[in-house]
Amino acid sequence: MRAARLITLMLLLQSRTSMTGAELARRLEVSERTVARDVLALSEAGVPVYADRGRSGGYRLVGGYRTRLTGLGRTEAEALFLSGVPSALREMGLADAASAARLKVSAALLPELSDASASAAQRFHLDAPGWWQPADPPALLPAVAAAVWDDLRITARYRRRDAEAERELEPYGLVLKGGVWYLAARTGGRFRVYRVDRFAAVTAGEDRFEREEAFDLPAFWEERAAEFARSILRERAELRLTPDGVRRLPHVTDRAAAAEALAAAPDPDEAGRVTVTLNVESLEVAYEQLLALGPEAEVLGPPGLRERFARAAARGAALYA
Repeated sequence: MRAARLITLMLLLQSRTSMTGAELARRLEVSERTVARDVLALSEAGVPVYADRGRSGGYRLVGGYRTRLTGLGRTEAEALFLSGVPSALREMGLADAASAARLKVSAALLPELSDASASAAQRFHLDAPGWWQPADPPALLPAVAAAVWDDLRITARYRRRDAEAERELEPYGLVLKGGVWYLAARTGGRFRVYRVDRFAAVTAGEDRFEREEAFDLPAFWEERAAEFARSILRERAELRLTPDGVRRLPHVTDRAAAAEALAAAPDPDEAGRVTVTLNVESLEVAYEQLLALGPEAEVLGPPGLRERFARAAARGAALYA
């Protein structure tokens, strides 16, 4: 445990000019006193760690010291080769760069770890696109990826319905979701999401933009994805569920909507049934989803949806009479 922490501490100092004891303690999840003891242990082991005293002081490595990768274990080495998504790298035009990086890392590994890349590749593979989706990536994806990588402002023509609009964008990051590429970009001081396959043209200039240091792509995407999921739930259906229906509801409809509906539900009636108000995308979608619950759910409203279920129940009863 301590050996892994010492390696992490050394790599943190290698990646920064200097770090305070408080910063290291926060990253390593230990006390500042433990950081001081770890730094002393590294120094005694021959690692040139220097402590700057004073309020603005900290720890740093002396003389551009660099550690080698020969300390990697087998699990760490195999995890390293799993960190890339080959198909995504190919689509963004980064396959050659990733291949070169893997070769350089392989050359630095101990001989007994030289098969780590092949070992991982033969055991795990990610196929990102969903079933029955086009396998071809958006034609402009490499251009967008290059601009993201170099922090270059782009001028893009974006298709929305039957019209095109020109946008000046600061491309912050790319997200691959269900086989579809999305661009997180800032325009007019606000962050927005664009589908890459809807770009009709992309031109990158030579002007670089200043990134907001606080921008967190995974957190931004999680928030926007949740907002989108909520935005499409425009209708409501009222249901009376049996205990089995309560258990199965999250498996047939939006999980977050089901959890919200069940949390707000009153206590069960004498028969153990629970009445909930469920947010749904549309009444058509609700009909298709809730049919899977069969007799474990009674649709109370809206009236049109209840009538449709009543007709379906009558047809089912006739089939099994």
